[in-house]
Amino acid sequence: MQHISSTLAVPDSTYVPRHVAIIMDGNGRWATQRHLPRVAGHSRGLDAVRAVVEASAARGVQFLTLFAFSSENWRRPADEVSFLMRLFMTALRREVVKMHANSIRLRVVGDLGRFSPRIQQLIKDAEARTAGNTGMTVTIAANYGGRWDLLQAMRKMLARSPMLDPESIDESVLAPHLAMSYAPEPDLFIRTGGEQRISNFLLWQLAYSELYFTDVFWPDFDAAELDKAFASYRQRERRFGRTSAQLVAPGLSGTA
Repeated sequence: MQHISSTLAVPDSTYVPRHVAIIMDGNGRWATQRHLPRVAGHSRGLDAVRAVVEASAARGVQFLTLFAFSSENWRRPADEVSFLMRLFMTALRREVVKMHANSIRLRVVGDLGRFSPRIQQLIKDAEARTAGNTGMTVTIAANYGGRWDLLQAMRKMLARSPMLDPESIDESVLAPHLAMSYAPEPDLFIRTGGEQRISNFLLWQLAYSELYFTDVFWPDFDAAELDKAFASYRQRERRFGRTSAQLVAPGLSGTA
């Protein structure tokens, strides 16, 4: 499916963002504040994932992308990385059953070759099981980095057309090779935990996304917090390079 590039055309704006991308930050700090081991925060973070998936589907979100593990997260302590891998396997086994029952499709993007064969197989099984579902698409970005995404897209593009004329390369040639070419660009980007940066996440796709930062740690982010983010999104004037005067119906109209 081809999706409109926000740098080439003006995509429709909707009352509910079609695509929401989230950096789920603050699990470790949530646990530290409660004098718990950092891994306890990651466990509670999985509960927040479940709540946000359910709330997003109920509100009509079509694509939800969650940054679960960045290519830089391997730098964390070995025991924490090991726990995150076990938690990932648990989620793939248990949560996919619930997603499938609710017609949610699961996709996993990133450099998956670094994961164990067991995790890679669980990913393949989960994607295959939910491939025919027609509800919301949930994407888990795992061992993902925005720069990696651009590099792998360029490699695929050149491998497919090694004699490609550099002058002929434009967005339409490169974009189909991006890891999330199946989804529209995010309308709304959310980062929890108080940090205000995008941390190598969806560098190409976030060009015109509305950015929302909250101090709430991810384990405490729930449906009510999601609604706050959506309320902020609805107050944004999405101009995509135009002037305010050019907008036919700014604000809440769904066509701004």
